[in-house]
Amino acid sequence: MSTQMIAAPAPGVFWQRPGPDAEPFLSPGQEVRIGQTIGIIEIMKMFVEVHADRDGIVKRYVIDNGQSIPMGASLVELEGA
Repeated sequence: MSTQMIAAPAPGVFWQRPGPDAEPFLSPGQEVRIGQTIGIIEIMKMFVEVHADRDGIVKRYVIDNGQSIPMGASLVELEGA
């Protein structure tokens, strides 16, 4: 099965969860569809949702929750994309 990465559209701090006590947007094995929210990037106290740009099955988050990232960093690995 082929794997593809969803990349960061902007630099900032990547959050896998909508809030500190919330569940992650995605879990391994979960199906994801184009347009679905996969995380949030915090840029200078502004929060930008990151959406899936393809369909697939979540293999894993590549970036840890709260990690600083550059634009174009791989965020989520999808199978069958």
